Amino acid sequence: MRARTAALVAAAVPVTVAAAAAVLKAGHWTLYADRHRIHLTPAARRSCPDCRGAGGRWTSGLFPEMQACDCWANRRELRIRLLPLPATAYEPPF
Repeated sequence: MRARTAALVAAAVPVTVAAAAAVLKAGHWTLYADRHRIHLTPAARRSCPDCRGAGGRWTSGLFPEMQACDCWANRRELRIRLLPLPATAYEPPF
């Protein structure tokens, strides 16, 4: 019974990872994960008519600067904390 369950879990993990990668790519998200957090940030869309996937456009004027495009700048970032961050050596624990 345990061997069958382990085989099913081992077969389901690659399928789950592939499905999650497809959903993130279709939803224009960038995934960063380590043992302390999972961080999802929005990404610029290649089909955006304003920035064409560059993420912004240059403003005109004497001092031009990059203006973030609305296709990703107004979307929320998602953070999930998994483990607490370790205390640094120069910081007291309390």
